[in-house]
Amino acid sequence: MNNSNYFTNITLRRAIAHCLLAAMVGGMVLASPAAVAESAYAKAKITAPTTKTLFDPSKVFLGITPTGWVNDDDPTIDDDIGFKQIVSEMALAGFQGSSVGHKYPTDTKVLTDELNLRGLKISEPWVGTYYTIKAMDEQTLETFKKQMAFIKTMGGTDIVVAELGNAVHQQPVAVLPNKPEFTDAQWKALLDGLNMLGALAEKEGMRLCYHPHVGTGVEKAPDIDRLMAGTDPKYVHLLLDTGHLFYAGVDPLAIATKYASRIKHVHLKNIRKSVLDSSVASNSSFLDSIRAGVFTVPGDSAGAINFKPILETLAAANYQGWLVVEAEQDPKKANPLVYAQMARQYLRETIGF
Repeated sequence: MNNSNYFTNITLRRAIAHCLLAAMVGGMVLASPAAVAESAYAKAKITAPTTKTLFDPSKVFLGITPTGWVNDDDPTIDDDIGFKQIVSEMALAGFQGSSVGHKYPTDTKVLTDELNLRGLKISEPWVGTYYTIKAMDEQTLETFKKQMAFIKTMGGTDIVVAELGNAVHQQPVAVLPNKPEFTDAQWKALLDGLNMLGALAEKEGMRLCYHPHVGTGVEKAPDIDRLMAGTDPKYVHLLLDTGHLFYAGVDPLAIATKYASRIKHVHLKNIRKSVLDSSVASNSSFLDSIRAGVFTVPGDSAGAINFKPILETLAAANYQGWLVVEAEQDPKKANPLVYAQMARQYLRETIGF
C-alpha cells in the first residue's frame, strides 16, 4: 500500500468514526451505516492532505496518553471522566493509539473491543524497574514479563521502562535537588538488568525503550550518556521525552541528535517555562509542579519547546514508531479534548499528516 492510499484509508476510518459519533445521541443511532459511510468518504476525500509528509505514515503512529484526562501518579487530579469518554475523545481528536491508564479495563478482551470500536491501539505499557535497591530483581523480572505478555496480546512492540529505585518524583520533596545518585555498583546492577530484560524483549520481537525521568537516577545528560554507553544497542533503546528532558535542564534536540539511531519511542511533552521557573525557584515537588500546570501539549503557544527541529532530526534518522503526545494537566482547568485537538492539529501542520 502506498503512502497516499494509506493516509486516505486512515482519514476515511477517522471520518467514519467522527460521523458515527455525530450520528449518535444517548446511544441511539440517528443515521444508517450506509449514510454514515457515504458522508465519511466525502469528508475523507476533502480533508486528506496533499503536503509532503515528514515521516512515512505507515511506519510512524500518533498516540496520546490519558494523562490529560486523569493522572495515575495523583488520583486527585481528575474530573470524573470515564474510560469510554477518554478513548472516544482520543479518537475524535484524530489519534491512533494510547498508553494505558488506571481507568482502562484490565481484561484484554474488553480493552481490545473498546479500542477496536474507536480505531485505537495501545502504544506501550510502563514498567518500573528496581535494580538499584535490594531484593527487587525477581519482582522486576516478573513485572516485565507480565507487561511484555500484555503488549504482545495487544499487538504492540514497545515496553517503556524507567529505574525507580529511590526515585522522588512521587514524593513531597524538592524533585531536582533530591534525585538519586547511583554508585558504581548500582549502575552495574541497572545496566546488567536492562541488558537482560532487553534481550528477553528482543527474543519475543519486542523493544525495551528506556525513559529518562525527572526525579529518578537517570534524569540528566551524563546519566543518559552512561546508560547508553553501558547497554547493548541491540537490546536497550531510548525513549525521547521532550518534557522530562527540558524540566531537568537537558536540551531535547541535543539528545535527539546524539542518540537518533537508538530512539525507538517518543513522548512529545511541552513545558510552560514560567511555571517551571517558579517550581524550581520554590523547590517544588514534581506533583506540585504538575498541579501548577508545568506541562502542556505541542502546539500550545504557552509552551517553550520547539518541536519542529526535533521532529526533523528524527525524520532524518528514519525514525519509525510511536509519537505520543503527553501532558499531565488538570482536566478541570485544561479541557482534555481541546488540548488533544490542539496537539493533533500541530502535528498535522508540522509532519504533514
